[in-house]
Amino acid sequence: MRLARVTLLAAMLVAPTVPMTARAQQGAAAVSADKTRNPHGKLKEECATCHRADAWTPAKVSAKFVHAPGRFALEGAHASASCRSCHVSLDFKGVNAKCANCHQDIHRGELGAECARCHTPRSFLDRTVMQRAHQTTRFPLTGAHVTVDCNSCHTPAAQGQLSFVNRQTECVSCHLAAYNATTTPPHLTAGFPRQCEACHTTVAWNRSRFDHNATLFPLTGAHTAVVCGNCHGDGVYKGKSTVCVSCHVKDFNGTTSPPHVSAGFPSTCESCHTTATWIGATFDHNATLFPLTGAHKPLACTSCHGDGVYKGKSTACVSCHLDKYNGTTDPKHSTAGFPTTCESCHTTTTWSGATFDHNATLFPLTGAHKPLACSACHGDGVFKGKSTACVSCHINDYNGTTNPGHAQAGFPTTCQGCHTTTTWAGATFNHTYFPTNHGNAGGVCATCHTNLANFALFSCTTCHARATTDSHHTQVGGYRYDSNACYSCHPSGHN
Repeated sequence: MRLARVTLLAAMLVAPTVPMTARAQQGAAAVSADKTRNPHGKLKEECATCHRADAWTPAKVSAKFVHAPGRFALEGAHASASCRSCHVSLDFKGVNAKCANCHQDIHRGELGAECARCHTPRSFLDRTVMQRAHQTTRFPLTGAHVTVDCNSCHTPAAQGQLSFVNRQTECVSCHLAAYNATTTPPHLTAGFPRQCEACHTTVAWNRSRFDHNATLFPLTGAHTAVVCGNCHGDGVYKGKSTVCVSCHVKDFNGTTSPPHVSAGFPSTCESCHTTATWIGATFDHNATLFPLTGAHKPLACTSCHGDGVYKGKSTACVSCHLDKYNGTTDPKHSTAGFPTTCESCHTTTTWSGATFDHNATLFPLTGAHKPLACSACHGDGVFKGKSTACVSCHINDYNGTTNPGHAQAGFPTTCQGCHTTTTWAGATFNHTYFPTNHGNAGGVCATCHTNLANFALFSCTTCHARATTDSHHTQVGGYRYDSNACYSCHPSGHN
């Protein structure tokens, strides 16, 4: 009906204006609707979107027309293409939106159906986009490869022979002839790997440069100036030993200060020598199991290795300082059963002035314990296996305490329950369930504990008068004016 109305309007615009009755107007509209049917199938756009009232053809699509919303936007060359280029039939619905519907797939389906990965609507042969798409593959194009024609690497092949996908990315797949023909050095006979990129770049096949630093033996120091034939004069390139002694075994055998062979020195020359020069080696003791620190650093090698032992030399301090261990009297190490791990108290700075780190034991020193002399606790000569229980040193304090009397009251001997290492006096008892300040007691035990010899006994009635207490419990069944009864209902001291 929309098309009929537009047709009728066009007729009215080009024909002379003749008054028509209502019945005549209805008849004319019916005739027009019958003659002009919608050839575009289920297309629901207004006819005026593409057609003009003064002339049905040629059609001109309005700028407001949105082509297949969400399915196929008209962009690039598609925007200027005629409708009939894709819509062969005037029934515009049901046209396949895939590129291959209009464009021949020269890749024979090997790259999938997503043409937009390489092509754009602007130009189907846009090489820039193809090149950019190539950068997302296993073989990004660089150097001279950028200007090479696609067919140079993707040689045409029969259907199913995968001339685009699964192509080999190794350089040698194209440059094998150049690899075989190279004579300086002879790649093939020398067993050179076929990873051409180790020496060549994509800029130019010639002007190659071998980067020795990319191998297992980077060149440094005096090695950088050595010609290849000095090391590879035997023609061995692949599998060439990288250990120093493979070239310097004569230097190793001939060294006498110290004698490397007889002393059992390892043949890892790099432990002492550098590539700068063979002479003037410095042994890095810090790379061994015994780094040199403090007073050990300026010592001559013979101070410890005067016996000629280098390999397997003991690193235990006592192996050199046994006489000092046995001769120490403050305290007497040997009789006190001190361990021979000298480093527990001594440092390499000086043997004298040792400091024992009590925090590394089972009894770290805190509070008033820290400034005490060793003899304050170890005056009995017992060091190893010394008890760490507080009462082992403070039994006299425990027995002599009268407020309250710990021994008479049967207090536990776990002093740390109330005391701290800061000071013995001023202990605070953790009353746990009943606050010690109940009734403004101020921490005075005798306020509730009327018998300091038996703290199991306590009194509530001392502070809570019967008259007042009775008046508060008139509605409480089973009420008794008794301290134990009070505690059974008020174990936390709350009302």
